[in-house]
Amino acid sequence: MATPIALTIAGSDSSGGAGIQADLKTFTVLGVYGASVITAITAQNTRGVQDVLTLPPDIIAAQMTSVASDLAVGAIKTGMLADRVTVETVAEGLARFAGVPLVIDPVMVATSGDVLLAPEAIDAVRTRLFPLADIVTPNLREAASLLEAPVATSLGEMEAQARRILALGPKAVLVKGGHGEGVDATDILVSRDGLSRLTAPRIATRNTHGTGCTLAAAIAARLAQKATLETAVADAKSFVWKAIEGGKTLSVGAGDGPVDHLHAIRRQ
Repeated sequence: MATPIALTIAGSDSSGGAGIQADLKTFTVLGVYGASVITAITAQNTRGVQDVLTLPPDIIAAQMTSVASDLAVGAIKTGMLADRVTVETVAEGLARFAGVPLVIDPVMVATSGDVLLAPEAIDAVRTRLFPLADIVTPNLREAASLLEAPVATSLGEMEAQARRILALGPKAVLVKGGHGEGVDATDILVSRDGLSRLTAPRIATRNTHGTGCTLAAAIAARLAQKATLETAVADAKSFVWKAIEGGKTLSVGAGDGPVDHLHAIRRQ
């Protein structure tokens, strides 16, 4: 039996809660072998992002070439891409992975509020990456930024924004409601085949660092295991909800702590 392999193309989080580190933890816990292409190195902790070094495009491209030439990647997710040159480099490198399911997490702002995608790169994400994507996973603020629109405040507005993003070329869009209000957190999944809503009770905790990365990584992991997109999204939402619930009692750092990627292992 072939080993399911997922590839993350993202930035490194020195505190371990988001980015490459969160993705690899998620892949591992879900039983998928994880490979990585690092796009940027951040000096980061639970309080914020102190510094960022974007890697040269040549080394980003070389990492993608190395993985493509040797590993049978079953799914890919992208995270922090930092700037336009990196977005274009990744878009070109994805040609080596034709037919591999692609999850685009349009990382723009960290949980702390620090900007992780240059404004001039947003158009490149829309035009170069979205047409390649099987699914795009923006949160409420990211969806608004992508569309240069106000942040959605209702499920109807979320659905409308999801459909506008769908028109940019991806096969499906998941607008995440975790940053909204109310007792429940509802995500809107829109595809060319229809609409569904995924709802879970909202959890009161500051430990939400890395939720977006973890969700996209979990979707990619399940796609690498040959799950359907709808199943992958539902399973990923369940995984993240349990990671947030399990992370309530974690004591990591003095700011917005991470979710508990290892919750399934801890239960065992």
